[in-house]
Amino acid sequence: MKIHKEGHRILISFALLLTIINLIVWKFWAIVFILTTAVSVVLFLLVLQFFRNPRREIMIADDNIIYAPADGKVVVIEEAHEGEYFEDKRLQVSIFMSPTNVHVNRNPISGTINYFRYHPGKYLVAWHPKSSTENERTTVVIGNGEGEVLLRQIAGAVAKRIVNYINEGDIVKQGADFGFIKFGSRVDLFLPLGTKIEVKMGQKVKGNKTVIARL
Repeated sequence: MKIHKEGHRILISFALLLTIINLIVWKFWAIVFILTTAVSVVLFLLVLQFFRNPRREIMIADDNIIYAPADGKVVVIEEAHEGEYFEDKRLQVSIFMSPTNVHVNRNPISGTINYFRYHPGKYLVAWHPKSSTENERTTVVIGNGEGEVLLRQIAGAVAKRIVNYINEGDIVKQGADFGFIKFGSRVDLFLPLGTKIEVKMGQKVKGNKTVIARL
């Protein structure tokens, strides 16, 4: 299993901390050493699975296809006003990422980064209606010459850091990693009106595998 680079330092630090704790327990409370070791292994595996980065190749490279940018569950499908960039109505599809999901974020189409902004903010639960506008978040717009897709990474009540690897003007490839959100979060997609949505409310999706919509 490949581990995402965002987890390397955290996992090493956590492993050292657990080792020190267990050495202290073994020296002073040997009677509970087996129990604390077992708990430590479980805790480490829980954190380890959060940073897993499975290899995901897109099935067909086609910029008319919008692939899921993240793993998770579809929690919003609606027509909504997007006021930061487009300033008009768009089709919004939101994916909630629980702590057990893969948290790598991937480009849903190829194209040029026409817009990128980071916004500090609150840490409301990711499914809160106001989290899209009040939480810490980043907004990314990818244009392919035919249209533009807006993605918004939103930190949740547990997520405390959004990581992004792109800048305005970058040319990105469909399916490549563009960011990571640590410990529970949400990704919003804003698509042109008339886009054919291919998912349903409550559906579980996988980044680079599930087709969210067709332009």
